[in-house]
Amino acid sequence: MRILVFQHVRTEHPGSFTDVMRARGVTMRQVILDEFEPVPAETDYDALLVLGGPQDVWEEDQFPYLADEKRYIKNWVADKKPYLGICLGAQLLADSCGGEVGLMAMPEIGMKTVPVVPDRIFEGVPALCPCFEWHGAEVKKLPPTARLLAGNAACAVQAFAIGAYAYGLQFHLELTETSATDRGGLPAYKAALEKALGVGALPGIQAQVQAGFAPLYDAATRIFGNFLDIVEEHPLAAVPA
Repeated sequence: MRILVFQHVRTEHPGSFTDVMRARGVTMRQVILDEFEPVPAETDYDALLVLGGPQDVWEEDQFPYLADEKRYIKNWVADKKPYLGICLGAQLLADSCGGEVGLMAMPEIGMKTVPVVPDRIFEGVPALCPCFEWHGAEVKKLPPTARLLAGNAACAVQAFAIGAYAYGLQFHLELTETSATDRGGLPAYKAALEKALGVGALPGIQAQVQAGFAPLYDAATRIFGNFLDIVEEHPLAAVPA
């Protein structure tokens, strides 16, 4: 199995998902878009994983690659190929497929639990799914064919699906134990953190991650493992022997 990964900044990488890929013999190609790596022309991958980043979906003038990325995502999903979007990756899925994304009144940041509805992607995960949030934009309107899988008081669309193979998760699962500190060094994330929680909040966020890392890691590996199961069942999947 081969997975194409779109990264929007080097510090937001597949993280704990790589443990699952390694265990299951999955290979990945990482494209770091903010380092001027082009969106590839090739589509012969088994799945597309699109990660988070400090960009917003409407910032095409500032980040021209977003336009190419959205075209790629739209075509990918139209072909009914497996897709998993995390945070910005979920917002790009919504925007590319006819939904709407906009700024939140207040960023949502920190370790949380989100109520999820029964779905294959959440098999084996508690009904209150542990996760990590760090976002100042949200899906305001789902694409016409999407179904809602999770939401909370802070953000009505925390997870959704389009068809049988495309999933968007507003929350993060893929963290490593240093991810919060790494992201806190990026200006856009620092500004959102200070708006939501005040100056000097980063050590407290990192402490939350350390305290809740074990259940977060378990949810991450289960959900990403479920996604790989979905990929393997796709008619065109190249399942490893």
